[in-house]
Parts: sequence; structure tokens; C-alpha cells
Amino acid sequence: MAILKPFRGVRPPKDIAEKVASRPYDVLNSNEARIEAAGNDKSLLYLIKPEINFTPAIDEHDPRVYAKAAEMFELFQSKGWLVQDQKDCYYIYAQTMNGIRQYGLVGCAGVQDYMDGIIKKHELTRADKEEDRMKHVRVTSANLEPVFFTYRAVPEIDQIVATWVAEHPAEYDFTSVDGIGHHFWVVDNDQIISRISGLFSKVPCTYVADGHHRTAAAALVGNERRKANKEHTGTEEYNYFLAVHFPDNQLRIIDYNRVVKDLNGLTIAELLEKLAVKFEVKKVGTEIHKPCCLHNFGLYVDGNWYSLKAKPGTYVDNDPIGVLDVTISSDLILRDILGIKDLRTDKRIDFVGGIRGLGEIQRRVDSGEMALALALFPVSMKQLMDIADTGNIMPPKTTWFEPKLRSGLVIHKL
Repeated sequence: MAILKPFRGVRPPKDIAEKVASRPYDVLNSNEARIEAAGNDKSLLYLIKPEINFTPAIDEHDPRVYAKAAEMFELFQSKGWLVQDQKDCYYIYAQTMNGIRQYGLVGCAGVQDYMDGIIKKHELTRADKEEDRMKHVRVTSANLEPVFFTYRAVPEIDQIVATWVAEHPAEYDFTSVDGIGHHFWVVDNDQIISRISGLFSKVPCTYVADGHHRTAAAALVGNERRKANKEHTGTEEYNYFLAVHFPDNQLRIIDYNRVVKDLNGLTIAELLEKLAVKFEVKKVGTEIHKPCCLHNFGLYVDGNWYSLKAKPGTYVDNDPIGVLDVTISSDLILRDILGIKDLRTDKRIDFVGGIRGLGEIQRRVDSGEMALALALFPVSMKQLMDIADTGNIMPPKTTWFEPKLRSGLVIHKL
């Protein structure tokens, strides 16, 4: 069963929370981080993108950069921009986007749960990215950013969260520049804390929704410390790491679309002829075609949109990977027709999160940068969980969760 543990969060005073909070480290590059943090010396970006404390010439993996993260973490605490709570608490973090609000329970997940597979993943991680975040955790001795988990909803936990939110004012409540509302409560009642822990101990497993590299790094550093400590008891804070747990019934996955640079030597007519072997192809015209259901795709090429519907027998309904639209499109269109065999390394393909809209993939084709765009129906939470439950790994660039968690609302010290 899954572990969820309260902890003494390190967080900003109410009046500067909006200044401290930042976008996560992996959604913007160093130059973007410099621009975003400019004029705001309280931004967490100085800790999670510590290279911005140096000139652009420095390598972001230079040992001095990691050391600067630890230095800035100490500085923020000494200035009172980050203050540790006096007791173990849970926290509630809600986000509002397009009028829809989702409520996450903030607590510590267990390192051993990750090692034992109770925390389930659906993506492969890269060793270099894991090591980057591991160095960051090692040197700061903290989880400066949360990971995004989900679990099968428990009605009583949902009710506890709803009641607490209704009866207590939010500690933080602001709207970030991207229009996302961020709302944060501190759950400090011992009876409620105990009840949440008890209920969560009956949750059989949790799932990494977003943040596979941060999850792996946090768990691996915790495991390192356990092995290095001859007096290890299992109760040390390094046995846990920071996660926001959202019930699955409040989440939705956004589509993750593809654009391709060329038609692999085919004419438009030849492309459509090849597609018609395994898809029902219908010309829609200039109006954007948003896929309406599983196994329906939108194709944009040469100024026109087409609806593609995979024919029966071209996919395997009882195979959690084979039934995915990313698998169908990767195998039957990208590989078999366009000659793209490795989505991770082929330079002819790029990926566009659905949050940017289908107009963005059409624009990239119309500009001449790309020759073809492919719109996909989003993966469901059930599909994600089925894949993780069976130990399978999703193809690259399958899931896009939005909104992204803001970093800096609460930090976990090891």
C-alpha cells in the first residue's frame, strides 16, 4: 500500500508567495528563465535554474552551478523568504484553468514505494537528466519542486479536502501571468492529518503523472542516503520526497500532436493513397479537424485537413500499448509511410502540446517549416493507469498534463 506522510514544509510568507512561486525547471530554458526572473530577486528560478545567477557562458552542469543552488536556498531562508513550518502538516494545492479546478493533496511519498513499484511509472527516463536532478537534490538536501502524482480517487479523502477548503481560508491565492489560478491551504489539524494518513495507507498504488525524472532523482538520492547511513532507522526525512497527489477523477490529459518536416518523397496523392489502405480518409477542407474519439486522427497537409479513422483490425483492443492512438499513428503513419522509426532521435519530427491548440500545428505547416501535421485524440487516465499497472511504457510524447504545478509554494527538506 502507498505511503503518504505529512512534513514540515518550507514555504514563503503569504505576502511574497506569488513572487517566490515559479514555473518548473523543465518547461523553460536558461535564457527564458533569466528573462522571467529579471527584476524579481525572490523568484525560485534562482534556485531551480541556478545557472541564471551566472553569465550565459557558463555550462548549466558546472559544479559551481549546483553549489549556487545550495547557496541560494540558504540565502532565501536567511532572508525570511522561505520559512519552515513548526509541525508536520499536509497541504492542499488547487489549480484553476478555464474555470475548472483540481485539488491535490501535498505530502511526502515513500522512497521504498518507488523501489518496490508501488509508485508506478509510464515513461522511460534518461540517465543524464536523472543525474542532473540528483546532483541538485544532493547539494541542496531538499526537494525544491514537487512531482505530480495521481491515484484512484477515494471518496472520503475527496470529502475531507472539500470540507477543509470550505471551512478555511486559503493561505495563498493568486493568478499567475499565464492565467492559471493557484490556491493553497495548510492542513494542521492532528486528527485530520491522522485520518488522511490512515485512508491513504489503503491506497494500493500511486502513479507518476508528470515529473518522471524528478521522481527518479528524489527516490535514488534517498536510497543513496539510506545505504550510506550506518544508523539508518527508516524514519529519516530522506526516506520521503515531495509530491502532489491528485485523484484521477479530477485530471484530464491533453493531446500531444506531431509535425513532420517532409513527406518522405511522396506526393500528396501518393500519401493519401497509402493512408487509405488502413484508414478511412475523408477530406474536411480548410476547417481544423479536431479528433472526436479514439482512433480518429486529424491530418493537415497542403492547406487541407483530413479525418483519418483507423480501420478495424489495424489495432489490438486488448493490448494496452497496441490500442493507443500514439502507437497506431507511430506504426502505421510515421514508420510505415513516412519512414520515421525512432521518435526519440529522428530530427524530421517534432511534438506540440495540445495546450497550444491545433492552430499552432497548422501554422507550422503553413509557414513551410513542416510539411504535415497530425492531431491525436488524448490518452485517457484509464489508459495511463492500465499501462502502468501492466508494467508497460508509453511511446514518447504521449501525455501532456496542464496546468503545470507551480514550484516554490512548499519545499521538503531531507
